[in-house]
Amino acid sequence: MLSTILTKSLSKDTALLILRVITGTVLIHHGYEKLANIENFADAFVRPLHLPFPIFLSYVAAFSEIGGSWLLIIGLATRFGALAIVGTISVAIYHALVTSGFNIFLLELLLLYFASASSIALTGPGNFSLDEVIIRILKLDDEEESISSTKLKSSSKESQIKEERNKGGLFQFLQENIFSDI
Repeated sequence: MLSTILTKSLSKDTALLILRVITGTVLIHHGYEKLANIENFADAFVRPLHLPFPIFLSYVAAFSEIGGSWLLIIGLATRFGALAIVGTISVAIYHALVTSGFNIFLLELLLLYFASASSIALTGPGNFSLDEVIIRILKLDDEEESISSTKLKSSSKESQIKEERNKGGLFQFLQENIFSDI
């Protein structure tokens, strides 16, 4: 029993949920701060790097942090959101190194954001995400189509499957498909 609790995907999926939600929640305010005074952000962070179109790139940074954070929090297109954050944080790390050298006090938070977003991008969102729900719904639809196309089951069995799926609603679907792996 103990080995099942320690090795099943519940602990991994719960850890990914916590990492996604906390990373998104603490990072999202940085994007809103950029939007509050975009010109100031462009002057302080983009222009010193001599990048073209500093205002446009400032908006890109702000929206990638806001959008990427929301995608992490809700678990939808999670890897895309994590990659948006990785890109923005990579430029921020470069800015910190160019302007201040290896100052651990400036780099530590950036490196934590980078590590969190990179981990999420590499491992995926886990079972407790909208991405997983969508994948399981699509997989279920594909299985139903293959069953009907190969005619392995009678039409009465197919209608029974559809009726059971319609009766239970979202909670039953989640219970049967996501929580069944636990």
